[in-house]
Amino acid sequence: MTDMAVTDAAPAGAVEIAEAVRSGALRAVDAVAAALARIADGDARLCAFLEVWAEDASRRAREVDARVAASERPPLAGVPIGVKGRRGLRAAGPLLAAGCVPVGATSVPGPGTAWQTWGLGAGGRTVNPWRADRTPGGSSAGSAAAVAAGLVPLATGSDGAGSVRIPAAWCGVPGLKLTTGAVTAGRADHAAPGACTGPSGLTAPGASTGPMGPTAPGASAGPSALTAPGASTGPTEPTAPGASTGPTGLTAPGVLARSVADLAAYWRVMVPGAARRAVPELPVPAVWSADLGFAEPDEEPVALARAAVDRLVDAGAVRLVRPRRPLRLDDPGPAWLALRTPGADLRDAHRTRAVNDERLAGLFSGAALLLTPTTPTAPHGHEGPGDRYSTALTWAFNLSGHPALSIPAGFGADGCPVGLQSVAPHGAEALLLAVAATVTR
Repeated sequence: MTDMAVTDAAPAGAVEIAEAVRSGALRAVDAVAAALARIADGDARLCAFLEVWAEDASRRAREVDARVAASERPPLAGVPIGVKGRRGLRAAGPLLAAGCVPVGATSVPGPGTAWQTWGLGAGGRTVNPWRADRTPGGSSAGSAAAVAAGLVPLATGSDGAGSVRIPAAWCGVPGLKLTTGAVTAGRADHAAPGACTGPSGLTAPGASTGPMGPTAPGASAGPSALTAPGASTGPTEPTAPGASTGPTGLTAPGVLARSVADLAAYWRVMVPGAARRAVPELPVPAVWSADLGFAEPDEEPVALARAAVDRLVDAGAVRLVRPRRPLRLDDPGPAWLALRTPGADLRDAHRTRAVNDERLAGLFSGAALLLTPTTPTAPHGHEGPGDRYSTALTWAFNLSGHPALSIPAGFGADGCPVGLQSVAPHGAEALLLAVAATVTR
């Protein structure tokens, strides 16, 4: 039983909406109005949105309808989307050009909010659509909750340690992290109607220039804001989706959606030349790892993820192979934390990165995919996970820059979803999407 309205009778997905708008069967203004009505009805419980831009969304929807009437065929015409945080519009240029209509800023960790709550919307802490007493994951908390509850079919995210994949897993929706460096930052020429621009680029419609939006807790606190793995404080990711990853190269843009087809539509818009990339014939060789050689995941998410792998095998998408050497990555946690700590000695971090890059290169020389649980645990309560990092199985691929995708793997005894993570060589998003599409709509 669920706390929220997460049902199979969800609104149409992004691909279906765009097809209907391009054909004239649906107006963008009606698709956007329906999304705004769902948000008005459901977000008081979810707290998935920081801001709702009803007036600007309606204006942009009318502009999309005008484009269609002028015989344009935008690939995502009239699709209502959420953007992560108040700074999310800075990376949404390609999506706006493709016809998407941003209806609001989704929640992220906010000032004065303990990181364990993962998201702070306009009405309070963001809750998991399946159980209000559980976190949706983060830091793309609002994006995941909004998509899972059917408020919008697609929402942007950014992933610096698992911030797309973890909430995707815990909210039961597909989530994709792109190859690091595959997308450049958004351009000011795609500003939303009414947006105020300035030296910092795009802001939310009607916002003023200057410091923008909530920052991750501890973002300005210096080195003391981060502690060694095992402590009760945890990683935060204030970077806007698609923004420069900085010298650490940890953060990549990503997306959460109702379907794998919608993830693919986002990827084709965001990554130049994506549609021309070939997909190897299925099944492809894949390696399963429950723990990446260092993590200590709980039995239930491992069992559910492993059952999802069996479904991929049965669908003819993958064939499991044994690597020439068992995969044993060095724990990336200390390296990740050092890279995010100003003034830290980075020699050990660079060594960890180099060692793990070499081991992953060896694995991908004999396999096309690496399959793992997305998270080591089920969703925890809003009080936090205690002494365990939910990022244990995701942040290795922020260090390495590989693309990764989480798909729903089933439900635990607590009634909450968990995910299966698939990781591919750099630039191989097409393969991730093709494999996921064999078992997920």
